[in-house]
Amino acid sequence: MARKVKPTLSHVSAKGSARMVDVGGKAETLREAVARGFVEISRPAMELVRGGRNKKGNVVETARLAGILAAKRTADLVPLCHPLALDHVDVTLEDRGAGFEIEARVRSFGRTGVEMEALTAVSIAALTVYDMVKSADKTMVIGDIRLIEKKGGRSGHYVRKT
Repeated sequence: MARKVKPTLSHVSAKGSARMVDVGGKAETLREAVARGFVEISRPAMELVRGGRNKKGNVVETARLAGILAAKRTADLVPLCHPLALDHVDVTLEDRGAGFEIEARVRSFGRTGVEMEALTAVSIAALTVYDMVKSADKTMVIGDIRLIEKKGGRSGHYVRKT
C-alpha cells in the first residue's frame, strides 16, 4: 500500500533558515542511488577522443576517476550534505555517438541517502570531459543530469519514470 507523504523541504527550518538535517535517530540501512547525465560533443572532437588523440590524455578514464573522487567529496562541495562513508562508487562513460552518457552508482550503509553523491559524481565527470576536450570543442553541452533510482531509507524505493 502506497503511503501519502506531504512534501516538505527537509533542509529548511520552521523559521525559514537553511539547516543540516539531524539523521541521528534514523535507522542505518543499505542506501543506493543511480544518476545519469550526458555530454554532447561535436563529431570532430569525438573522433579525437575515440582515437586517443586528445592532448590532455585519456578522457574517459580521467573523467571516471574524477567522478569517483567527487562522490567521496560531496559533503565538501554541497553545504548541507552529511559526510558519508561510501561502500562503493562506480562511474561509467558510454560513447553514444554524439557524446557520452555518464552513469554513477553509489552505495553506502548508513542513516542518509546517497543521491547527492551519485549526482555529484555525474556532474564532475561531465565537467572533466568538458575540461579535457574544450580545446577541440567549445560548443559542448552538459545536460540531462538526473536521479534514475534510489533505494533504502524511510522514503523507500524510487525509480524514475521514462
